[in-house]
Amino acid sequence: MKAGYKQTEVGVIPEDWEVTSLGEHATFRTGPFGSALHKSDYVRDGVPVVNPMHIVDGEIVPTASMTITDSAAHSLSEFRLRQGEIVIGRRGDMGRCAVVQPHQAGWLCGTGSMIVRPTGFDPQFLQRVLSSDAVISAIVNSSVGTTMVNLNQGSLSSLQVQYPPLAEQSAIATALSDVDALLAAQDALIAKKRAIKQGAMQELLTGKRRLPGFSGEWEVRQLGEHLEFLSNGANSRSELMNDGRVRYLHYGDIHGSNEVLLSPATAAMPFLPELKAARLDRLRDGDLVFADASEDLDGVSKSVELQNVGNLVVVSGMHTIAVRFDKAILADGFKAYLQFVPSFRSHLRRLASGTKVFATNMSHIASAEVNLPRPEEQAAISAVFTDMDTEITTLESQRQKTAQLKQGMMQVLLTGQIRLV
Repeated sequence: MKAGYKQTEVGVIPEDWEVTSLGEHATFRTGPFGSALHKSDYVRDGVPVVNPMHIVDGEIVPTASMTITDSAAHSLSEFRLRQGEIVIGRRGDMGRCAVVQPHQAGWLCGTGSMIVRPTGFDPQFLQRVLSSDAVISAIVNSSVGTTMVNLNQGSLSSLQVQYPPLAEQSAIATALSDVDALLAAQDALIAKKRAIKQGAMQELLTGKRRLPGFSGEWEVRQLGEHLEFLSNGANSRSELMNDGRVRYLHYGDIHGSNEVLLSPATAAMPFLPELKAARLDRLRDGDLVFADASEDLDGVSKSVELQNVGNLVVVSGMHTIAVRFDKAILADGFKAYLQFVPSFRSHLRRLASGTKVFATNMSHIASAEVNLPRPEEQAAISAVFTDMDTEITTLESQRQKTAQLKQGMMQVLLTGQIRLV
């Protein structure tokens, strides 16, 4: 064992750290029983009630629908949160906990939550410990044999946790809070870039803003005069394989994709037996494939454009409509954004039929009239979107690395493998 460390019930920790039961340095209060509140107590924009669902990534995120009147909250004053306390979910996914911030004082601990009142812990440090993988595993393992993990005061009080000196607890909490602040800043920047792209799409796809070097009127085209529909399969998931030669584009993969351009070589796709694909048209670069059914209006017009197909064999599958447009009318790369053109999107939504499922068919697509620029301008517009996507992807990759860094920091800091004081 490394010099200066010792083996304990919670693992290897520094020799000057202690191991303690949580109950020695904290008290607990379980949220009120459901019968303590009545339907008439609930109002919009009242005093928030904090249940496990309202604890997200170490923060309390209330909902306007889960709030109660001031008088109801006053009658349950013993369950109201105070600054510096920790509220932890005691049902469902363990590890949901957050430190109560000043503006959250007075909110109510819900039935599914519990208040932890530290008396010898830095609250921010303790919150990190209670949300760590080691503590979550300890809680789950202590609940073996039950149908649902349910944290109670007894199990939480007896929980064994590491107990560094308070100065070191504070230093660890500060370091992890700094990483959280970096993650929040990265999230805000990504959201800003996405909003900028959304605004650019609304302007460039409608001609409200033109790129430098382009002028002249756009032309209204009826899509049915410039397209060819391709055959698609009707094979269920049970007929597909995890490996093979023929890649199969299922409508669920279209709805599940966050991208508008699909490269079969890198996308996770199922495979169709070659005999079942014998009569199906092979997809090429630039082919646009729609999902023909959606559970909501937002999914109507959802599609992906194929790119980098090369020598790969790809076919269109169940509940899809594969379209090959005249490239002199619709440029490669631009077709992927046809689903965001307001006139086209509203056209398909207007014609979508069904109660539980909204359907799109070939005639809906063919009958659409869209105001389009020349292919050269379409290519320039799609290049702008591609550059924006590349920037967002880079920022998301940086954010992912920061999240991984945080996980690594929690592991080494909460166990004392790296000391800050």
